Amino acid sequence: MTTQADQYQQLHEQFRWQVPEDFNIAAVCCARWANDPDRIAIYADDDVHGDSITTYAELQRDANRLSNMLQGLGVTRGTRVAIVLPQRAEVAVCHIACHQLGAIAMPMSVLFGPEALEYRLQDSGAEIVVADATGLANLNAIRSACPQLRHFIALDSQQHDAINWTQAMASASDQFAPVGTKAHDPAVLIYTSGTTGAPKGALIPQSALLGNLTGFVASQNWFPKDDDVFWSPADWAWTGGLMDALLPCLYFGRPIVATRVRFSAESAFRLMEKYSVTNSFLFPTALKIMMKAVPAPRQHYQLKLRAIMSAGEAVGDAVFDWSRQALGITINEMFGQTEINYIVGNSAEKWPAKPGSMGRPYPGHRVAVIDEQSKQVKAGETGEVAVHRCDRHGHPDPVFFIGYWNNDIATQEKFSGDWCRTGDLASIDKDGYLWYQGRADDMFKAAGYRIGPSEIENCLVKHPAVANAAVVPKPDSERGNLVKAFVVLTAETARSAASDAQLIHDLQQHVRGMLAPYEYPKEIEFIAALPMTTTGKVQRRVLRLLEEERAAGGDVSAHG
Repeated sequence: MTTQADQYQQLHEQFRWQVPEDFNIAAVCCARWANDPDRIAIYADDDVHGDSITTYAELQRDANRLSNMLQGLGVTRGTRVAIVLPQRAEVAVCHIACHQLGAIAMPMSVLFGPEALEYRLQDSGAEIVVADATGLANLNAIRSACPQLRHFIALDSQQHDAINWTQAMASASDQFAPVGTKAHDPAVLIYTSGTTGAPKGALIPQSALLGNLTGFVASQNWFPKDDDVFWSPADWAWTGGLMDALLPCLYFGRPIVATRVRFSAESAFRLMEKYSVTNSFLFPTALKIMMKAVPAPRQHYQLKLRAIMSAGEAVGDAVFDWSRQALGITINEMFGQTEINYIVGNSAEKWPAKPGSMGRPYPGHRVAVIDEQSKQVKAGETGEVAVHRCDRHGHPDPVFFIGYWNNDIATQEKFSGDWCRTGDLASIDKDGYLWYQGRADDMFKAAGYRIGPSEIENCLVKHPAVANAAVVPKPDSERGNLVKAFVVLTAETARSAASDAQLIHDLQQHVRGMLAPYEYPKEIEFIAALPMTTTGKVQRRVLRLLEEERAAGGDVSAHG
């Protein structure tokens, strides 16, 4: 893809936030499009229930029905309504209905087991939960432990003690007068993925959607354009799926594809071909799978992709180069987190992308790399990524979360004055590009050298035998730590006891030849799959704790 002249400074300087005092996500994401009977909101690709299309008019009518139903159940401003559903049109219906009531939508992943559900439901005090048959199975196991849960609303289920979605919606009125909300009113409660410590509920205001839009538009190469269709495998229960995909698409009145098919490279390319997908958000893990499984996708699929955003981990130059060559697309990496999302990234059509860089702060956000004293570090030095409460013009940035649910201490600890700390380390170069160095607790020292896992992992993935990798410290009495790599091999790589030793040697030499000598993994362990959060991030903490337990003499296994 040809990169245009660098327009970054001009875009950043000219941008001004325009946040109205009164603002509601339901009004801007649905109501204003509902008068067009042919405007498509959601394509549902569903092997079980059949493919379907939901227009914005239909979305509004169903949201009105659900708002009336919820109101009849006592839902008012501030009531937490839990949503435990996969990608399907009813997720959008639930969000629009909640916002019309001034209630707080609380999405939760269908991958959560009983313990994860119980923690979040108890902590939030959610009173209503909407779930399908899969979610109900786990919810039923913890219902007695959550006495504040007054009602279950069930899809695709005839559970006797739950409200049947289909029947209740059929009897509800499709006319509803929405309440008014202020821009700073709470809208969504999303629990952090818990890569470190217990999950915390981040309370997101209505205005945060606006705060996300500059990054969304830029990372999707100036979305929307004519005929844009969006798809992402990111779970709509998470910030990545909700704020980086579903709600921005609805804000711009464009269609998004919903699917419940288990992710694979082939299913992803098939889906993008079937629906003429132009824009996508794909985790680095997904891109690695696609790169290894289908090296030359345009030889097999008719694709209309024009933009890909990626986030969650560093993409690395191996995937970056493959996308340019195999798809003709420069991946726009993005950085953000639940509390302050879509703050740094690239836009290949507006400013040059540097392979391996997180990009620059998006227009409207004042981002810096700071030290422990909240002072900005020099170019090339490593510090913590932080976002200022105000943009470069001194105006409040609407991207900020309100605070952690019932946890004022954690909210205060998140800030150093007007700087909100992310807990992620990076360096910044002379051109203002940030270079990710990992989570603060992922960095470690080995033989006196400071090690960032992402660079080593990226190097390992370049080897044809490696599908994915995670690097952690292995405790060592002499050097403090050794560099340890957990490696997932490609399906094509044959293994035997004799070949493992040779493959380990080859991988070590591969890294030694490309990085500094002290960075190569002294130990490599092959593993069937890496521990991942439901948001697609590698849980290095799990592997790090595993090595610590092994060093202490515990009988544990990486495959357990």
